[in-house]
Amino acid sequence: MSTTTALAQTPIDQLDPKEFIVIKGARVNNLKNLSVAIPRNKLVVVTGLSGSGKSSLAFDTLFAEGQRMYVESLSSYARQFLGRMEKPEVDYIKGVSPAIAIEQKVSSRNPRSTVGTTTEIYDYLKLLFARIGKTISPISGQEVQRDSVTSIVEFILSKEEGTRLMILCPLITKEERTLEEELNILLQKGYTRVIYSGEPRFIEELLEKPDQLIENEIEILIDRGIVQHDEDSQFRFSDSVQTALFEGQGDCIIEIPGDKRYAFSDRFEADGMLFEEPSVNLFTFNNPYGACKRCEGFGKILGIDPDLVIPDKTLSVFEGAIAPWRSETMKKWLQPLLKHGIEFDFPIHRSYNELTEAEQELLWTGNKYFKGLNKFFDYLESKTHKIQYRVMLSRYRGRTDCPECKGTRLRGDAAYVKVGGKSITDLVLLPIERVALFFNELSLTAYEQKVAGRLIKEIVNRVDYLQRVGLGYLTLNRLTNTLSGGEFQRIKLATSLGSALVGSMYILDEPSIGLHPRDTDRLISVLKSLRDLGNTVVVVEHEEKVMQAADQIIDIGPNAGSNGGELVFQGSLNELMEHATTHTARFLNGTDRMEVPGQRRRWNDKLLIKGARENNLKNIDVEIPLGVLTVVTGVSGSGKSTLIKRILYPALGKMLGTVGEQTGKMESLEGSLKKVTQIEFVDQNPIGKSSRSNPVTYVKAYDAIRQLFTDQPLAKQRNYKPAFFSFNVDGGRCETCQGEGVVKIEMQFMADIHLTCESCKGQRFKQEILEVKYHEKSIAEVLDMTIDDAMEFFKNEKSIINKLAPLQEVGLGYIRLGQSSNSLSGGEAQRVKLAYFLGKGKGASKDHILFIFDEPTTGLHFHDISKLMHSINALIEQGNSVLIIEHNTEVIKCADWIIDLGPEGGELGGRVCFAGTPEDMLAIKDENHTARYLAEVL
Repeated sequence: MSTTTALAQTPIDQLDPKEFIVIKGARVNNLKNLSVAIPRNKLVVVTGLSGSGKSSLAFDTLFAEGQRMYVESLSSYARQFLGRMEKPEVDYIKGVSPAIAIEQKVSSRNPRSTVGTTTEIYDYLKLLFARIGKTISPISGQEVQRDSVTSIVEFILSKEEGTRLMILCPLITKEERTLEEELNILLQKGYTRVIYSGEPRFIEELLEKPDQLIENEIEILIDRGIVQHDEDSQFRFSDSVQTALFEGQGDCIIEIPGDKRYAFSDRFEADGMLFEEPSVNLFTFNNPYGACKRCEGFGKILGIDPDLVIPDKTLSVFEGAIAPWRSETMKKWLQPLLKHGIEFDFPIHRSYNELTEAEQELLWTGNKYFKGLNKFFDYLESKTHKIQYRVMLSRYRGRTDCPECKGTRLRGDAAYVKVGGKSITDLVLLPIERVALFFNELSLTAYEQKVAGRLIKEIVNRVDYLQRVGLGYLTLNRLTNTLSGGEFQRIKLATSLGSALVGSMYILDEPSIGLHPRDTDRLISVLKSLRDLGNTVVVVEHEEKVMQAADQIIDIGPNAGSNGGELVFQGSLNELMEHATTHTARFLNGTDRMEVPGQRRRWNDKLLIKGARENNLKNIDVEIPLGVLTVVTGVSGSGKSTLIKRILYPALGKMLGTVGEQTGKMESLEGSLKKVTQIEFVDQNPIGKSSRSNPVTYVKAYDAIRQLFTDQPLAKQRNYKPAFFSFNVDGGRCETCQGEGVVKIEMQFMADIHLTCESCKGQRFKQEILEVKYHEKSIAEVLDMTIDDAMEFFKNEKSIINKLAPLQEVGLGYIRLGQSSNSLSGGEAQRVKLAYFLGKGKGASKDHILFIFDEPTTGLHFHDISKLMHSINALIEQGNSVLIIEHNTEVIKCADWIIDLGPEGGELGGRVCFAGTPEDMLAIKDENHTARYLAEVL
């Protein structure tokens, strides 16, 4: 009997908790007394419209209960810090396993956290290099080795029997003693002879004329003898060598008369350099011992950003390419260069990006004719007691790679330690797929294999999991806080696989985000591996391929917000497509697909990026049309984010004076630069830093709502000002929770928990403020409404409707007006920003804004993508340009122009595979990954 049939026939109360996780009567957020049984050890996909209640079921109910039950199992001492974790609003949940939630939020803000440290691969690498790393001298390329008594005696005994030898060491005079005193002490110690100028001499003989002695030419004769391969000789030579190392403070010399001298040292040195011995701390950039001294292990320093100094590289030096030398007072630095440039053949009329590297470098270093930019900034540094110089310096400062460690964060001598010919800094800068190749080809001696076998196994396993989740293109040195939500989630997924837990419940939030359809197959194999280990895998997902792979689909709906929260379907994919009438079913069986635009927009103006070579980009030229919808696509790791986020956005932003980030490596940015008056990067970062920020304040609708309440008769009678209806300032807000509605309890060893404020019961305002009503609703009740409900409620208030309408247009009608922005997903936060710009653009504006969206379909059901595309097209109709980084074929088919990067990720990517319309792309479907998947929907 199938699971679905068993479920349909058995009342939920009678299901066996050993086979099912049973949720009865869930009422969290918008869930309407929902009951569902999730089969154990299966891959279950929870789907439904955005805002229908999927996350409320998976995270706020199932995971919250799993976490609470874990706390219940702790000792009473531990529970006193956690005792008030509230039970989710549900009748009961039976059969919950230990729960692991893998969400999309990049939770690490630590500037030292990297992919290597997050996945623990770097911890194993540090151990590997400390245990079997060979220190190679950068001067001779020879391995640095410390000599020991044993190794020196072995050397002596390797000579033929009967070989005569002397064991010597240099005479080291203590600072407070004279040479004469030192020789007398040697006599007292029992030594009789020394070697002076290569000849054996008695110490008494030298003491007769101590003033004529040259200290550097004296060596102590410790012992002399003949090599015998017997035990007595071995003991004798061992004692002598040990004495020599002690007296010579680490140096011992073996001289074979008539042959040559051999120098040994028990110090870790070679070629006159003293090296650090490999230890775990030497490779740790989170430790002062191993961190680069200049940047303290951050890899970046606050230095002078060349892109801010020379913002427009199409200008020549004569035309004012060097920004700080344009002003009247600073022109004196430029004049000598213009005047004497001809004498050292410097082309002052050639644009900066056409200068050779040597000529560009000369502008910084200067020569005898003019002082360069380095000297200029040193001069500004020396004048920082004057405010105008401090202001000027700050204008050209930016985060730049540390010049000492080149961004690797480690002290320089850590790179001298090699395993298989590579240093740890070489490995962390390689893409993960190349690291895997290195370890597969690594050959070790039997001793090394015994020491490092287990370490290498752990590294290879974790590297393999990262490749399987489609992250082979990342480097281990990549900062965690530069990853997208989807990438961070897949890293945590790979780390979970590495720990190989069994009998757990994994709850994932759209793991396919940021993955090209080609890479989704790999991800599915990882999810199945988790399930096959003996875990229950619950995935909140909209991706068609993941649904096809699921053992069971749970569809929540029928719509969003207050019209959602019900179980509308549970069963297999085939049953969903045949019998169900939900939005998901209609999309999957093809009755509810997005229309392809009748015609594509034409364009004349464009931006041209020349010679982009940041990360894996292969010196490419890319045309970006203006006034149309452009989609940049390609497999994961092909270079899309690098091209747009690291090159186009900072380069254009610096020209407009609005962005201070470091620009990636490229030749120049050209084209219709004057046409773009503003650039907006609409990313998935939270819309506000504070927990009080919310959608209604972000789109500026709250001002009108507060004014409306201030105009009510009771408010006028009590002389309330609009500020009384704000939870951000003193006056009307509840003072216990400072208008938050919740009180934060700080935990000692778990995430902080937030509990409803007991004074205002979560309503944020004082009781007397809540007595002011508009159409029988208080300000707290209004903030608790969804956007859809508020549109109906305020239908006669034009000023409020105009501000809220864009939120409804972008498909966020289900979110509540006062919902904390912390609780919004990355995709929702991005759409709130889109709504803000839509609302702003309604008036007549002469601005031409270039909007950049990073995967705006994150968290969107197919049904909602059409709303999103309608809003994005509205921005273009207002006279703007839109550029989207996206993998979703529903969005790609609506583009006016596609730029496809690839052909693969990482090292094999970074080229332009295609640029043109979607129709043109179909012609290359046999050799292009994106074209193959696009052909299925066009």
